[in-house]
Amino acid sequence: MGTVRNILFIMCDQLRWDYLSCYGHPTLQTPHIDKLAAKGIRFDRAYVQSPVCGPSRASYYTGRTVFSHGSTWNGVPLPIGEMTMGDYLRPHGYRTAVVGKTHMVPDRDGMARFGLNPGTEIGVIVSEPGFEPYERDDGLHPNELLRLKKYDLRYNDWLRAQGYQSENPWNDFANSAEGPNGELLSAWNLRYSNLPARVKEEHSETAYMTDRAMTFIRESGETPWLLHLSFIKPHWPYIAPAPYHALYGPNQFIPVHRSERERQNANPVYAAFMQHDVAQAFSRDEVRSCVLAGYMGLVKQIDDHMGRLFAFLEETGRARDTMIVFTSDHGDYLGDHWMGEKELFHEQSARVPMIIYDPSPEADATRGTVSTRFIEALDMLPTFLDVIDPAWPRSRQLARRGVQRNRLRLLPGAADPRCRRLRGARLYDPHRPLEVRLLQALPAAAVRPRRGPGRVRRSRYVAGPRRRPRRNEGTAVRAPPGAAQPCCDVGCRGASAALRRNQDRDHHRAVVGAALAAASPSPQGPQGGEERVVLLARPCLK
Repeated sequence: MGTVRNILFIMCDQLRWDYLSCYGHPTLQTPHIDKLAAKGIRFDRAYVQSPVCGPSRASYYTGRTVFSHGSTWNGVPLPIGEMTMGDYLRPHGYRTAVVGKTHMVPDRDGMARFGLNPGTEIGVIVSEPGFEPYERDDGLHPNELLRLKKYDLRYNDWLRAQGYQSENPWNDFANSAEGPNGELLSAWNLRYSNLPARVKEEHSETAYMTDRAMTFIRESGETPWLLHLSFIKPHWPYIAPAPYHALYGPNQFIPVHRSERERQNANPVYAAFMQHDVAQAFSRDEVRSCVLAGYMGLVKQIDDHMGRLFAFLEETGRARDTMIVFTSDHGDYLGDHWMGEKELFHEQSARVPMIIYDPSPEADATRGTVSTRFIEALDMLPTFLDVIDPAWPRSRQLARRGVQRNRLRLLPGAADPRCRRLRGARLYDPHRPLEVRLLQALPAAAVRPRRGPGRVRRSRYVAGPRRRPRRNEGTAVRAPPGAAQPCCDVGCRGASAALRRNQDRDHHRAVVGAALAAASPSPQGPQGGEERVVLLARPCLK
């Protein structure tokens, strides 16, 4: 074991947390990822800021919430002024590169405003959210898109060199099967997801990206690096090469989790999603069975290549000085809740696996442990900064500190003094929706969460007259006499503004958290004494 010199940030696209054996899948065995968890720490309650590829990844890369960084949907660029991992790490001498997917698009308007040419070195870095595009590949290249944009795909060139001759080998070989009469069966059709891809396993996208990652590590030598190895799979098209396509059948699938009650009087947005084509398809058992065969095969293939990559790190000595993070950008409904794809905030879509291996001696006490702390995608960037430079100046742009700030704090059950920035997620059983909640430490009778879009319902324990809360103000509760008070002695009208002005948010959250822990309001209401207000929850701040 040694100190951290390099960071390997591994992300799978659309991987559910419960499709790994270390997270409890009964039939899908992932021994290499399990081994990583046994050497590091596995977080059981990790969530993303958005169950959509682009916004979720933008939060990972910037350490900020979706409405703070502004990339609110796929295809919406990060504003040119947003700092990302590369911007934070390059001043420390780190080579920061990506192999695989980012799903980011450049802020062309912003670049034009500042006169930045995308062909220059700085233009490339700005266009590729701070990463050196060592092998940038977003993994969605249908024929129509390739013809429309007329871009070169390095993976296609490599496939042609291996003998796969066509206009678009990615589409015709890596993501298609072959029918009994030699016809092309595109994996864009879910009915073909349980068939083998036409490409050999060693030439598939997962194998290719793993090879490119090892080449990058070998080329980097002794230069410190952060490599974002971002696997394209198990995102659709759901199709695996042989033999992975045939490893799993219906008796090895997790039963679908849905009920007819969810269709009754459903929220109009939820009802509209359930009527979408992909949701309708996943509602059919025969379609779900085809997809799960391919999906599980793709996950198994990733695990096997993780074993190959980890062995490479051991052989080259990099395992002694490389922090490894394994996670995903969001999950996949796979038919649960009558849904396909992702996009809404159920556990199946917003909860992700999160495993961190730290080779440093300070992390020895946490090896093989499981933490049930609520952590989020935006915790990763400050975690990396904590590791490479514990004295890094705290940026007001980042939402929170890293989970590694004090490595001993990673022990299961250890105290976490930070008051969560988001309103948070109530930790339901794995099949309940991820709903808005307030801190678990608060007595249930003390607060009522938000109801309906844009509406705040305040607790009965509120100082001052009842009124419509102002924008960004949130829900306030009264701390009883004698309890710890917030560091700004102001009422409900001033608490939010004072908190926004305060540059040291971590101190504020610690004080508020202490106040909440001490709070025990009487069900009969105020019992006299001076009333004070603690700001408990509000929309995200810039």
